[in-house]
Order: sequence, then C-alpha cells, then structure tokens
Amino acid sequence: MKKITKQGYFLIIALVLVSLLIMSCGGDKNAESTDNAAAKVTKETVTPVAEQTRVAYIINGSLGDQSFYDSGQGGIDRLVKDFNVKATTLETNFDAAKYPQVLQSAVQWKANVIFVISYGFEDLVREYADKYPDIKFINIDTVVKNSKGTITSVDFFEEEGAFMAGAAAALLTTDASIPGTNPEKIIGAVGGDKDPVIDAFIFGYTKGAHYIDPEIKIDSVYAGTWDDPVRGKQAAKQLYSRGSDVIFQIASLTGNGVLEAAAEEGLYAIGVDSNQNGQQPGHVVTSDLKNVGDAIYNVFASIENNTYTPGEVLKYGIKENGVGLAIDTYTKEILPQTSLDKLDDIRNKIISGEIVVPVYTY
Repeated sequence: MKKITKQGYFLIIALVLVSLLIMSCGGDKNAESTDNAAAKVTKETVTPVAEQTRVAYIINGSLGDQSFYDSGQGGIDRLVKDFNVKATTLETNFDAAKYPQVLQSAVQWKANVIFVISYGFEDLVREYADKYPDIKFINIDTVVKNSKGTITSVDFFEEEGAFMAGAAAALLTTDASIPGTNPEKIIGAVGGDKDPVIDAFIFGYTKGAHYIDPEIKIDSVYAGTWDDPVRGKQAAKQLYSRGSDVIFQIASLTGNGVLEAAAEEGLYAIGVDSNQNGQQPGHVVTSDLKNVGDAIYNVFASIENNTYTPGEVLKYGIKENGVGLAIDTYTKEILPQTSLDKLDDIRNKIISGEIVVPVYTY
C-alpha cells in the first residue's frame, strides 16, 4: 500500500471542498426554485373567484299561463342572459301548504335576490324579509311592507291598462260594421276570483268603457279558480249568451278558456298581462299588457348599477310602459283605423295627464 504524500493529501482536501461548494450552490438554486413555485401556487389558490348572483322567482301559481307568470319568467330569463346570474323558479300551484316551503327553499339555496308574487302569503314574506335582511326581497304586483323596511314593491297601475281595454271593448261593441257584434251595448269580464287586483281591473275596464259611451253595461263573473280553462270557457259562454260580444279575461290560466270560447262562438275577447292576440287569431281584439318581466329586469338592473333602494314602492303605469295595450296585426284585422286612432289618442292623453284614471280603493 502506497503512502499518501503531503501534497496528495492537500489535493484531496481541495477537491472535496470544491465539490461541497458546487453542491451547495446547486442546492440553493433548487431550493429557491421550489420556494418560488410554492409561493406561486399559494397565490393562485387564494385568488378570489367572483360568485354568480343567485336570483329566485317565487310565484303563487304556476308557469304556462301565457300571461302574468310567464311574463315574469321572461324577465328572469333575460337576467340569466344579460347579467349571467344563476336563477331558480319556485312554483306553488296555488297550494297554500307550499308557501313556506318555497320561501325556505330559496333561503337554503342561498338566494341573494328574491322576486316574489305573494298573493295569499304576504305575512310569510314579511316574516322572512325581517329574518333575512341581507336578502333583497322584491314583491311583485302588490304592496307589502315589513317592519325592517327592506321589501321593495312593484305596483302596477292596472286601472290604466284596464281603462284602455274597456275603451277598446266599447269601440268594438258599438261598431255594427264589425262581424259578430250585436245592437246591445254590453261587454263582459271574467275574473279568476274576487280579490282587490281583479276588482281594480274591472273598475278601470268600466271607467274606460264609459269614457266611450256611458250607456254601456259591464257584465262580469268570477270563475272561482285561476287554473281551470274549462271553467273559464263556461263562464265566457254564459256572458256571451247574455249579450256580451267581447269579454275581458283577467283569470290567468282559466282565462285561456275565455279565448277559446270567443273563437267557438265567433265573437271576441281581450287578453291580459302578456300579448295573447295570436292565441285565437281574429277573435282576440287586443291584450291588456302588464309588463312584469320588464319590471323584474329594471329592478335587478338598479341593483347592479347601485341605484336600488330597499323598501321603495315602484309605480308602473302607461307612462312608465308598465301597462298598455298590445296593438298588432291581429288587432288591426278586427278594429278599424278610426278606433285605433281613438285608442292612441286616449293613451297620449293619459300620459300627458289630460285623462286621469282613478285608482280603485277597497
């Protein structure tokens, strides 16, 4: 075995030190790289992701009426498209047992905004709005106020739209040139059931008809249901047999039976809430629009642009494009131009304030 010389010994020590230095530099570089990567991952992990606003649409009835509830759903659909919200619709089908269930479901779903048509469960809406003040509650078509003042209500001047519908009915029934009209000055109305909103419709309808001719008689009945077209048809045929040649349907899904009866009898009807003129072409003179979908859209837009004020009562009449008549090709095939011009004149006078439609009180 050879002995290591002094020079060889120092050479070995030098090589070992160089090796350790190289390894140390490489290790630091790798450690730094690892630390940077960890920092990057951590940064990406904690970056907040914007959550979709959750909007619930709660209705006391059901979709498919081609009228009031469907109009509201149209507004919800537009919110999904234009504002990228997440939406759910909760129907109760006029079942009172479901009223607390749908409100609780909306809360558990973590809705940020709840649009509710609360006929029949206004007290529950007040209770939930007080209990969950961070949720924006917007009540549609009636005025509901809670103790904390957080419920916003959208209140339509249905009297103004119904006034226009009454004027249209009067112009039709007094025009002998229109096929099917009789010499009697009688117009009809079928309500789903007796409640203040329907009474307000009939009140405005009567005022509009009498604006045209004070001698016109209004014959109205209540079907007693909102979701039975057969009952609606029966009620309409009863009115037709008593001399009405045009009937205003204000009965939700039940009212579809009124439109069918008009076609079967060769007579006329007026639709409600949505444009129903095309459902029975040639027999639906016009429709009294209640633009529920537009109201929902406008209120949500105010939330988005930070102009929303909780607890307000928002009024939508003809001037605000909340109500009015659907005048289209179907209408023009039934009413002569002189009647159309008269209706346009009435509309302009309501907007200007020359005609003041009284508000129904109960």
